Amino acid sequence: MEQLVGTGVALVTPFRDDASIDVDALTRIVEFNIKEGVDYLVVLGTTAESATLSKADKQLVIDVIVRTNAGRLPLVLGIGGNNTMAVVDELQSTDLSEFDAVLSVSPYYNKPTQEGIYQHFKAVAKASPKPIILYNVPSRTGSNMLPETTLRLAHEVPNIVAIKEACGDMVQIDKILREKPAHFMVISGDDFTALPTVLAGGSGVISVIGQGLPTAFSQMINLGLEGNVSEAYKIHHNISPLMSLIFEEGNPAGIKSVFESLGLSSALVRLPLVEASVGLKEKIGSFLKSLDRAHV
Repeated sequence: MEQLVGTGVALVTPFRDDASIDVDALTRIVEFNIKEGVDYLVVLGTTAESATLSKADKQLVIDVIVRTNAGRLPLVLGIGGNNTMAVVDELQSTDLSEFDAVLSVSPYYNKPTQEGIYQHFKAVAKASPKPIILYNVPSRTGSNMLPETTLRLAHEVPNIVAIKEACGDMVQIDKILREKPAHFMVISGDDFTALPTVLAGGSGVISVIGQGLPTAFSQMINLGLEGNVSEAYKIHHNISPLMSLIFEEGNPAGIKSVFESLGLSSALVRLPLVEASVGLKEKIGSFLKSLDRAHV
C-alpha cells in the first residue's frame, strides 16, 4: 500500500444555507488539495459529518469526489460502525471500484471487549473486497483498541493492512511500530502526533488540518519521512497553534472555519454540531493571515 504513504486528508462535507451539500465547494476543496500536494483523499470519514449524511448524501459526496479526482490521487472510503452486520452489508453493497482501501472505525458506544473488537474487524475484513485500515480513536468511540488487539489483527488477517491510530499515546504507538509485521502501516490519526509518529517509523497521517494547509503539512510529513527532523519541526511549530484552534470547538467546525477564511466554502455544519463562534473564526482568520505573511 505504498500509495498510502505520506499525507492523506479526511475531507469535510461543505453545506449550503439550506443544509444541502455544496457540490461546487466540495469540488473546490478537492482541487485545492490535489494541486497543493496531498498524497491521497479520505472520503466520508468522521470529519465529513458522515453520521448526519443520508444514504443519498453519501452517494453524492462519493460521486463528486470521484469525478473531481478523476483518478489523480488514491482514494480511501470510510465504512464503519457499531453494528457489525450492518457494516458487512454496506461493504458488500457499495461500489468500491474507485477506492484503494476502506477506513473502518472501531465500534463505538456499545464498548465491546478486546475480543469483540477483534472479531468485529475479522468479520469486516472477510467481507471487504478492498484492504482495511483500522481506525482507533478512543476519544470518540469510548474504548481503546489496545496494541495487542491491533497486532493480533495485523499478524492474523492479511486484508488488514494499516491502522489510523488516534489514541494520542506515543507509548502505545511505539509498541505497535516495534511489533507489527513488515507490511503493516501505522498512520497517525492525530495532527499533533503526526510528525512524532512518522519520525518513530510511521507511514504518514490522515489529517484534518492538512486539507486546510496542504502544502505546509505535506512538506512537514515528507521531511519527517526523509529524516529531516529540524526542518520538519520548524513547520510543525509554525502551524501547531492552528492545530489547537481548529479543535477548540470541535471537529469539523474549526476546519470549516479555515475553509471559510480561505474562501473555499462556508463554515456551516449540521446539527447537533454548531458553527464555530465569531471569536474562534476571528482567531483562525488572524492566524491564517500571519502564516500567509510568513509564507508558510
